[in-house]
Amino acid sequence: MLRRKPTRLELKLDDIEEFESVRKELESRRKQRDEAEVAAGGEEAAAMGALGTEHKSREQLINDRIGYKPQPKAGGRTAHFGTFEF
Repeated sequence: MLRRKPTRLELKLDDIEEFESVRKELESRRKQRDEAEVAAGGEEAAAMGALGTEHKSREQLINDRIGYKPQPKAGGRTAHFGTFEF
């Protein structure tokens, strides 16, 4: 196997400026998204308080948001019949 010398990468001023501009843009987007989530969370809490609903756990809130409705597991021995575990 042939070995070659390591390639040298040079960081130019244009590269640094581009990196900084992209980083600032991403930070501003993140701040806007966080502010929107805080505002939506406040509105959601106010709506839930106005409806007089009970407090939901974090898991229930996530399930509601994604539309997942967990089915309760069937209890007893009949649930194991298909696996022959008596």
